[in-house]
Amino acid sequence: MSLYTLKAYLDLCRVSNLPTVWTNVLAGVILSDSRFSWPTVLILALSLSLFYSGGMCLNDICDADIDRLKRPSRPIPSGRVSRRGAWLCMVLLFTSALTLLTAVPHPRALLAGAVLLGIIIAYDVLHKAQYLSILLMASCRLMVFVVSAVAVAGMVGLSAGLAGAAQFAYVLAISAVARHENSRKEPYSVPLVPLMIAGISILDGIIMAVVVAPSWFAAGIGGAVLTLAGQRSIRGD
Repeated sequence: MSLYTLKAYLDLCRVSNLPTVWTNVLAGVILSDSRFSWPTVLILALSLSLFYSGGMCLNDICDADIDRLKRPSRPIPSGRVSRRGAWLCMVLLFTSALTLLTAVPHPRALLAGAVLLGIIIAYDVLHKAQYLSILLMASCRLMVFVVSAVAVAGMVGLSAGLAGAAQFAYVLAISAVARHENSRKEPYSVPLVPLMIAGISILDGIIMAVVVAPSWFAAGIGGAVLTLAGQRSIRGD
């Protein structure tokens, strides 16, 4: 695979946003009040990154015809990634994501992962036709906390649940801002949506700092910095 093709698939998966998934996982695990294990955190971070990337693949597959008119530079309408290639990538990502969940301490995580997959598919299929589909998008982010907490504790505790709910509300705000921008003739003068996406990690850092220890705020800052750095090469919106 050439660097050009690799870049196209990374763009398709919007990998610049993955640090926000990593801080979600970290917060979900830390707030679950279970025994902390870096190997488990890394497995969850990889699995949920694959869920996210697979969802982005499906999103572009579903939007390919519209993108030809409104966003012709996206990987599929530009011809950098074929529809068949996008489908194969999506299937591989989702299959790998679910398989990884068999390696975490609690088997219920696989069921939670299946629920997350169902919500991802529902959102990607419905999001252009149903305004309330933004609730599905926010639910995907909430489910990152659910999967993470269930994987290490077998259940979703109060702290992890409230953190997920906070991110649910924040993603609703991002979605509302993005939809308003899409309805405008001109985009915002500042990249507001990409900045708000990076803010997902900041919110994680604040929650972990308040509930667990102030030092965890550094993780949120790190996630935001990585997200903004990645967005210089790969758009995240």
